[in-house]
Amino acid sequence: MNETRSYPVLVDGSRLIAEACVRAGADAYVGYPITPASLIFFYASRRFPIALPAPDEITALQWMAGLSAAGHLPVSATSFPGFALMVESVNMAYMMELPMLVILVQRLGPATGSATAGAQGDLFLLNGLMSGGYPLPVFCISDLEDCWLLPPVALQTAVDLRTPVVLLTSKEMVMTQESFDLARLAEIEPVHRTFYDGPGPYCTYDPGDGLVPPFLPVGNDQHQVRLNASTHDRCGIIQHTSDESMANTRRLPAKVESRTPVLYSLDEQEGAQTLVVTWDITSGAAREAVAALRAQGVPVSLLIPRTLLPLPAVYLETVDRYPRVVIAEENHQGQLAHLLFGRRIPPHVRLVTAIGRMIRPDEIAREVVR
Repeated sequence: MNETRSYPVLVDGSRLIAEACVRAGADAYVGYPITPASLIFFYASRRFPIALPAPDEITALQWMAGLSAAGHLPVSATSFPGFALMVESVNMAYMMELPMLVILVQRLGPATGSATAGAQGDLFLLNGLMSGGYPLPVFCISDLEDCWLLPPVALQTAVDLRTPVVLLTSKEMVMTQESFDLARLAEIEPVHRTFYDGPGPYCTYDPGDGLVPPFLPVGNDQHQVRLNASTHDRCGIIQHTSDESMANTRRLPAKVESRTPVLYSLDEQEGAQTLVVTWDITSGAAREAVAALRAQGVPVSLLIPRTLLPLPAVYLETVDRYPRVVIAEENHQGQLAHLLFGRRIPPHVRLVTAIGRMIRPDEIAREVVR
């Protein structure tokens, strides 16, 4: 973008997310319209080279798997009721090691809840999504700029790790129009992708000396490609619990845990004894609260995670440095807090939570000075 000019517009996160995905090289969108993810469906249908309206979310993920297997880089967007139908297929794609991106727009639950009320309630779901407890890369948007910056990272991670990736956001982020200067957005480099070009025979799940096997689409003219969602050896042949198949299964979490990019922002103020931790849509309120407190002479630091899963160790290392921690999130339980500390929240950690409404900056500020 031109740094000497400004391009002020009214824009929502849905448009930025869809455009960022296309510019990053995603070439297929498969979706079923569901509030509050419908605007992503609307924009994607006009921008993606391939845009397929599925009859339901189960079909959407099965089509995504087929497109990915054929060498495309597919994207879908949904909310919890639709994602619940996708879970088995996400597990399938995880075991088959098929790159794809699912944008999960959070809304108020349980069940169908309220389609027009926001929430940050799906973190527990994602943390236990994979049968066997294996980790799935999950990134989270905190502002409109992230709507542009994180889709390319999520797509590159899906390609680099050969895995489904979830990009987490929420209703207000994708449906609320804000004044925004497009000149702030950097150009997006397309995802770098390579395919296997060795002499063969090709073994679909042979990682060589690394953790991620080279990818080759089905239907190529050179080699047979076996894709398998059941326990299998390096060549994709079904096996029970042989040494090779178990080593292959253990490789799946190892690649995600070691190679998922760790993205976060940490704004530390000298002399601060309190750290505010927040994520997703509540980041805006937290930034306002921190700015107001500092203006009043109250030193405070701010941590905003963008990589949520696998949970990076640096978050725990950071919170351990502060005698007081305030965690703000729009759910009933304090899901990030429990992810960090388990069921027993330490006495020096205070929670600011809400359901059915957004958290206000003054609520966060009040807990900091209490």
